Amino acid sequence: MVARASQLFVPTLRDAPADAEAVSHKLLVRGAFIRQVSAGVWTFLPLGWRVHQKVVQIVREELDAIGGQEMLMPVLTPAELWQRTGRYRIPEVFKLNDRAGREFVLPMTHEETVTFHAREIQSYRELPQILYHFSVKDRDEPRPRGGLLRVREFVMKDSYSFDRDDEGLDRAFQAHRGAYERIFERCGIETYGVEAESGMMGGSESVDFLAPSGSGENTLVTCEAGDFAADLEIARGVPRPPVFPPPLDRPDEVATPGVTTIEALAELLGIDAAATSKAMPVTKEDGTVVLALVRGDDRLEPNKLAEALAAPSRPASDEEIRAAFGASGGSLGPVGFAGEIVADETLREGQFVTGANRDGWHLRGVEAGRDFAPRFADLRESRDGDTCPRCGGRLRFQTAIEVGHIFKLGTTYSDPLEATFLDESGVERPLVMGSYGIGPGRVLAAAVEQRHDDRGILWPPAIAPFDVHVLALSAGSTEVADVAAAVADELDRAGHAVLLDERDERPGEKFADADLLGCPVRVTIGKKTLGDGAVDVRRRSADADERIARSMLLTWMEDD
Repeated sequence: MVARASQLFVPTLRDAPADAEAVSHKLLVRGAFIRQVSAGVWTFLPLGWRVHQKVVQIVREELDAIGGQEMLMPVLTPAELWQRTGRYRIPEVFKLNDRAGREFVLPMTHEETVTFHAREIQSYRELPQILYHFSVKDRDEPRPRGGLLRVREFVMKDSYSFDRDDEGLDRAFQAHRGAYERIFERCGIETYGVEAESGMMGGSESVDFLAPSGSGENTLVTCEAGDFAADLEIARGVPRPPVFPPPLDRPDEVATPGVTTIEALAELLGIDAAATSKAMPVTKEDGTVVLALVRGDDRLEPNKLAEALAAPSRPASDEEIRAAFGASGGSLGPVGFAGEIVADETLREGQFVTGANRDGWHLRGVEAGRDFAPRFADLRESRDGDTCPRCGGRLRFQTAIEVGHIFKLGTTYSDPLEATFLDESGVERPLVMGSYGIGPGRVLAAAVEQRHDDRGILWPPAIAPFDVHVLALSAGSTEVADVAAAVADELDRAGHAVLLDERDERPGEKFADADLLGCPVRVTIGKKTLGDGAVDVRRRSADADERIARSMLLTWMEDD
């Protein structure tokens, strides 16, 4: 059925919201695809929902192709399930009570619920299984921003695999990875599947699918040679070697009054900032203070530290620092510290300048192994100037949107929720799980970020709201309007989704809206058509119209 612009709810805007920074935020609001209800809470207007559901259908087809079974689980979830898995304490989880005082959560993902249902699997003969759904998720995001990029409520496809062993999980994981690659290719967006942190999901392994963009919450790290890609959270770039001063037989104390930053320390001593170490004391949940050390010119990556400690932590308070080190921040170091020390791998070799644990003093010539006994781990955040760990090529850093994430959960959820099956020998064993998420809204935003120009959106054909935008420049002529309607009907019968703009608006207004909405093809019918039987056609990515005979329109549409 041909959609008529005069009958649609498409309140386009000439100006973007004042607070909009991301291109996708600006264009999706201006094009009447979305509207904000409150911070991080958005409505998909009719055009936006058409695009969203086209993404959903592509995801559905690819999940069905690998054996997925669609279902629907509720948003309202008993808190008991989340308490049993230990995730109830996560601050981003919305919590509420009903009128009887019973506790519930509004989940951001459904591992607990689907595992609850999987307890009905009794035997190895019922495995493997892949269950999935599209459902509203909620997340108590403290700083929503960027339109659809960081929100408090969203629709997500989450699928879950259930297997008898790790070998089965590997097969399900790879099947989902292949499905995701096909999904993003069909949706017309560029993505990279990279190793990533599992975070609050848990498990042993995960792959993040990142779409390079002008805005986003992730940083994609790639090698210029194309042989390396990773999320910044786990990327292991190789930094330049430090320029060390002459070595010392033992640490040497040096006065550094008023010096509390690496930059000031390097300038005072006339040394390379990379030849210093930076002390980052953190406190674990049990109150224990741990000293994390990175090179002075580096930044600590919080997710890497969390993995190294295998426990949550927070920056130590001033009181905790004074009690543990006998000094204040800016003069801290590993020598003489009695607690656990975790040092970055870059501190294995060489002598570094560190804090002396005495205000206004530092130590030169501090060497790991000789002067303190750390545990080593990868703690640093990769940065510009690093080289590839595989080939030595230059690393590139790009802002990216996370559009999908897949996890090997193992028995992280089946153990506490007692989801088991009987193997061939009648032995009860926990189900081995995987979890796989895609955010259709994020795919939509990524498409806009990657495909736009100064006039508006250039939708990939597979997810465009309409295939063809027919403009009737009738200027009151019923004959032109009738020809435009006939052309729209002809395209519709040929299987194309058609938007007919038959509104009584100026041509410039119609052209501006067509460019903003970004349908792949525009067909313009005006008074000249009555004389020569031709129409103006333009692909959204082209710079100029072509004039072709109306009788050739369907043939032209089929040409690539």
